[in-house]
Amino acid sequence: MSNIGPMIAASARLSLGYAERLLKDVREQDFARFARVGSTIIESNHPSFIFGHLSLYAPRVIAELGGDASSVQPSDGFLAVYSKDASCVDDPEGTLYPPMGEVVDALMKSHQLAIETLESADDDLFLQPNGNEAMRGKFPTVGAMHGFYLGGHFMLHMGQMSAWRRAMGLGPA
Repeated sequence: MSNIGPMIAASARLSLGYAERLLKDVREQDFARFARVGSTIIESNHPSFIFGHLSLYAPRVIAELGGDASSVQPSDGFLAVYSKDASCVDDPEGTLYPPMGEVVDALMKSHQLAIETLESADDDLFLQPNGNEAMRGKFPTVGAMHGFYLGGHFMLHMGQMSAWRRAMGLGPA
């Protein structure tokens, strides 16, 4: 029976729609740039880092729920520039990060597949102990961890995206 997964999926679906709206009017040449207000550079995560970083978590969710994540596995290049240990850097030449379309596509496809996997996963899977030892103290079960990955973690970064938009003069989404 699947009750828990659809609960997490509902929030994830809403968050994914918000992410899509936040891309409105974002230009390719600004996608991997720090925001600027006048002559002040704001050293905060830019859209490329936000979307690329978040794209890394959905494949974990899929695989840990027994799904096939092979079609959305991140490349070594994605892992190098978007992992939790990577630093977001300004990319004025557009040479450090993958193109905007590739990054957005990675996020959208991986999260859509994660949502589908959540909706069909048996509740027993969510009640299993979290296999991530470093995070087990905060999120003791698989369900708690995935709820964070696709809920709180995702929306934390969407808040960064919203602030970046405002600093870039794009306004609300």
